[in-house]
Amino acid sequence: MTVERAEREQEIMSRLTDDGTLTVSSLAARLGVSEVTIRGDLRTLEQRGLLVRTRGGARPTTLKSILQREKVNVDAKQRIAAAAAALVRDDDTIMIEAGTTTAMVVKHLAGRSGVQIVTNSALVFSAARSNAALGVILTGGVFRAESESFVGPLAERAITDFNTRLAFLGTDGFSPERGLTTRFVEGGQVASGMARRAEETWLLADSSKFGQAGFVTFLRLPDIAGIITDRGLPEDAADALREHTRVLVV
Repeated sequence: MTVERAEREQEIMSRLTDDGTLTVSSLAARLGVSEVTIRGDLRTLEQRGLLVRTRGGARPTTLKSILQREKVNVDAKQRIAAAAAALVRDDDTIMIEAGTTTAMVVKHLAGRSGVQIVTNSALVFSAARSNAALGVILTGGVFRAESESFVGPLAERAITDFNTRLAFLGTDGFSPERGLTTRFVEGGQVASGMARRAEETWLLADSSKFGQAGFVTFLRLPDIAGIITDRGLPEDAADALREHTRVLVV
């Protein structure tokens, strides 16, 4: 692969992350190459599983990348993360599971000292490494790029070595009937393992996740200390959730 082609592919993936879809004609004009060349680049990227070609363009694969998900409901996620960080004390011990909202918690821990973090999230590690007042333990395991997470037996075994006061978990969907759900068995196993090793487990999820259901239920609502979500949650939904656990709306 030439450097020129590598740069084109990087630009294509960057545009796809930002815009969600793209067209052959716009890419050709932007990059100064023929549409035939762009179609060849898209074919190569599709063969590598990085996108899906459409008539006249391309779209992301079915699962959105974490870079795309980071740009959704940002204000609500920041408020949720700040509320979670307010639960953390100096010299505290916490587990943080991979997710876009959970990863933001670290940014709100400025001013805390002696906090020990156990995480399977590359995003959490990246945010925490620049804060010398935080100790970070990364679980290791099999790296899953779409969630920037480490999963599998190595991650699960690492978690069992630690006992923390708090655990902050994410989810692909939650409801009174189905509890906390995720699309991937491996992610659910890591999250439930964290809950078993923590004194208090909190779900951090924006209101768009309510009523959604992933493939796997990994915790029931009575198994967690509470949910931190945003004001977009309907009041009747909040009341239904409060029958099973605490609900903090921010």
